Amino acid sequence: MPIHRRDCLRGLAAGALAAAPPRRRPNVLLILTDDQGYGDLSLHGNPHLRTPNLDQLARQGTEFTRFYVSPVCAPTRASLLTGRYNLRCGVWGVTHGKETMRPGETTLAETLREAGYRTALIGKWHLGEHYPGVPHAQGFERFIGYRTGHWMNYFDTTLELNGKPYPTRGYITDALTGEAIRFLEASRAAPFFLYLAYNVPHSPFQVPERYFRPFKQAGLPDPVAAVYGMVTNLDENIGRLMARLAQLGLAENTIVIFLTDNGPNGQRYNAALRAAKGSVYEGGVRVPFFIRWPGRLEAGRRLDRIAAHIDVYPTLLELCGVPLPKKLPLDGRSLAPLLAGKAAAWPDRLLFTHREAERNPSATWPGAVRTQRFNLVNGTELYEIPADPGEQNNLAAKYPDQAKELRAAYEAWYAEAGPQCGFQRPPIPVGYAEEPLVVLPAPQSYPHGHLRFRGGPGWAHDWITGWTSLADSVHWEIDVARPGSFEVSLLYLCPASDLGSKIRLTVAGQSLEATLREATPMERKPSRAAFPEDSYPEMHWATLPLGRLELPVGKARLALEALSQPGAMVMDLKEVRLRLL
Repeated sequence: MPIHRRDCLRGLAAGALAAAPPRRRPNVLLILTDDQGYGDLSLHGNPHLRTPNLDQLARQGTEFTRFYVSPVCAPTRASLLTGRYNLRCGVWGVTHGKETMRPGETTLAETLREAGYRTALIGKWHLGEHYPGVPHAQGFERFIGYRTGHWMNYFDTTLELNGKPYPTRGYITDALTGEAIRFLEASRAAPFFLYLAYNVPHSPFQVPERYFRPFKQAGLPDPVAAVYGMVTNLDENIGRLMARLAQLGLAENTIVIFLTDNGPNGQRYNAALRAAKGSVYEGGVRVPFFIRWPGRLEAGRRLDRIAAHIDVYPTLLELCGVPLPKKLPLDGRSLAPLLAGKAAAWPDRLLFTHREAERNPSATWPGAVRTQRFNLVNGTELYEIPADPGEQNNLAAKYPDQAKELRAAYEAWYAEAGPQCGFQRPPIPVGYAEEPLVVLPAPQSYPHGHLRFRGGPGWAHDWITGWTSLADSVHWEIDVARPGSFEVSLLYLCPASDLGSKIRLTVAGQSLEATLREATPMERKPSRAAFPEDSYPEMHWATLPLGRLELPVGKARLALEALSQPGAMVMDLKEVRLRLL
């Protein structure tokens, strides 16, 4: 349930963490990786993988051995940056706009920036693709990375810098680390908050051959070999980053946190935990969590108290001596007393997890509620985690009162948080002068007829295919913030044999028409994947200009249909673009 400021703020003046305060507020380096499971560390017994730098970071600080996040990416990121359960932030999925956090949330970056911190996000955002739900409008003065749930090219790729194209060189993990180091070098004069959100080991499985080859030669399956190669490279970059932090004289007054966003993206070693990414069992939501602050937090401690992503926000604010924002109540609890060695007085608590149901996103289950002793899964399965971390023995029949009590607590929480979410996909905001170009991506569309997403579920960078009938159409819901004149175009694929379809776009009582005249290759661009895979291909998209139109303020439906179709298909559709003139 929400907590109040008086429950979170415990001053450091009492000497809980150290006798003398730092000369200035501490820096914060928050490192998050993508799809790295609890078992993807040699520290946690992985028999194939060596992660000496991450292992050392854990030994230099305090490790929470039972730290929980959400089953998938965006919900974790929403809770991490707000201290609130993702449902309260309007985030319940990873694509189709379900990952868009309400701009009215107060992020950790906004709070620290108001307190005088320099703020930067380097890497993956995944909480909204459109202004104002973007990092540089949510408290991060510098954003280098990408907005969507995954990226398609890990080599010599073009990211963005606060909305502008930003080319990088080399492998993406190396490039992101380089950008993080440059930010550190430029931020020695004032306290900083750097959120370094790596995209590995999320697919596509692109990694330099020298990292992939040893695991492949060891006989591991290609996806696992690629993941372990990514993590090996990541570990080297963590070492590089920590070394530079020390060389700059910043290590002693920098709080470093490392965690991951969900369980492993596939079946591999996971320290005997049950299930993987996407599950509410332990293997889907229990992740590594280390916090280091030399001289202030004890090194080498391992705490078994349950904690979660919602706790990072209040913990960091307390450690930094920054008051909690008054705007919205938090769900998280500051872990500072635990870090100060006051575990004996630490009360038990409930931690809630919800997972979008595939066919009914607003369904109460899948879900879980955890205490220090038990985990109730989907309302019917009760596991005693200290004795059964692999969740093999359902004790609901043995402890019916505990199961009933936890189910009631979860249902009461969901009855409050579910309506706050609403489970309604937000319209795409259009017309902000801060970002004149708005892309309406295929995954945020509503296809009709035979249209489908090429990759199935419609993840980020997917496109619409199967346009074989004049009865097919597609639309987007938009919300125009300011009236204006817009230049409209779309990105498509179409072979020469099918050229000639006439397309009509309709919005706000206006329409534009154009005919497909330019053929495109239908083959994917070359990929640097470690092994042949079919996911996330980059294609040779062509642009079809449609013309200009005037849009009034307010919500509208923007629709595309084909008026004629001389070939077997109309086109494959990537996106519609609206540029405010």
